[in-house]
This record gives sequence, structure tokens and C-alpha cells, in this order.
Amino acid sequence: MRVHLITGAGSGIGAAVARRLLDRGDQVVVLARDVGRAREITAVLPGATALVGDLSQPGRLSWALSKQPLPERIDSLVHVAGVVDLGPVADLPANLWESQLAVNLVGPAELTRLLLPLLRVSRARIVFVNSGAGLHAHAGWSAYAASKHGLKALADALRSEESAHGVRVTSIYPGRTATPMQERVHQQEGAEYRPERFITADSVATTILTALDLPDDAALTDLTIRPAG
Repeated sequence: MRVHLITGAGSGIGAAVARRLLDRGDQVVVLARDVGRAREITAVLPGATALVGDLSQPGRLSWALSKQPLPERIDSLVHVAGVVDLGPVADLPANLWESQLAVNLVGPAELTRLLLPLLRVSRARIVFVNSGAGLHAHAGWSAYAASKHGLKALADALRSEESAHGVRVTSIYPGRTATPMQERVHQQEGAEYRPERFITADSVATTILTALDLPDDAALTDLTIRPAG
């Protein structure tokens, strides 16, 4: 049985990936920011187990994981969790830069670092769910795009560093996807939220499972997915 650790499994893309993996009989471990959130997520994902670690506090992840039993193996690490706060550079305060960089970039880097010994043994696949903002930055998206551009750099460097250990690294760049995060983005933009215009979370989950399920002689490095309309 393959074991997958997923961040951001409480809703949206992460929840869709977790359900698909559980439905096919794989083992799913979710990362939750606190015990209460861990209970909420596992209640709606029967069969999943949870680790507690707050990506918004990367410096405490090592301590948090040291207090919990880790899985004996991890076949994939899927980074989905993210936060977004829009605003022009002239108005965006430091705390909103710091929170987005922590959750979207530094937290994933630190979690990956801590789990690399297990990931190397399993010759695991690591998937970073990035964003179209990780390739192109637009007005009002400076902090979020900076965090996602950094996530691309992290994935590219990690891919080169860990290939000798058989670890494969994929970056996926979804366009606008019908998730609670996208609804919040529309609220910040002052725009009407019409989910039917966007990619479904399940469609993005399909691309993630494709990366996870490739034969060992192949690796998907970068994939962009956009709404068809």
C-alpha cells in the first residue's frame, strides 16, 4: 500500500486528491495546523490519519514532528496548502508578506527537508501545487506571486539535488480553480464568483495523480493546466 502525505487536505484541491487516493485504497496522512483541525479533516476523510504541524510557523515544524510518530514510509509528499492576500506593493504590510512566504514557500521547504530521509528511502515523488502566479506576476499579486515564484525555484533546485536518490519532483501550475481560496480571491478583488468558469478541483487532482502514478522510468517535471473556456 502506498503512503501519501498531503498538506491542504481540508478543502479544495487537497481534499479532492486525498479522497481519490483513499477511494483507491492508498494510505493518506494529512498535515493539519492544530489538533482541532486534524480532527475536522479526518472526520470528513474516513481512513485518513493526521500529523499536526503549522506551516505558518516553519521554525516549529521540527519540534512538532519530533513529538509524533511518523509513517514508516512515505511514497509521495503533495504540497497543496496555500494562502493568498492581494494588494499593491504600496499598501501590502510586512505581516502579509511574511504569512504568505511562510505558508507558501518556507513551510514547504522545511517540511520537505525534515522528511527527506524517508522520501529518499522510498524513492518518493514530491508534488508542489504551484499557481499560474508562479510563472507570471500581475498587479496586486506581488506577495503571493513572489512566494510561488520561490516555490518554483525550490522545486527546480530540489529536483536536481535529489535525482541521485531517485526522488522525483513535479511542479503543477493550475489556473483559476473553483475552490474556497478562489472564492476568497474574488472577494478581495470585489468580483462576482462564478465557479462554473473555472477548473474543478477534481480536474487538478487528476493531473496530480498522473504525476504520482507514472512508471519509474518517467518523471513529470512541470505541468500547466488552464480553464478550457
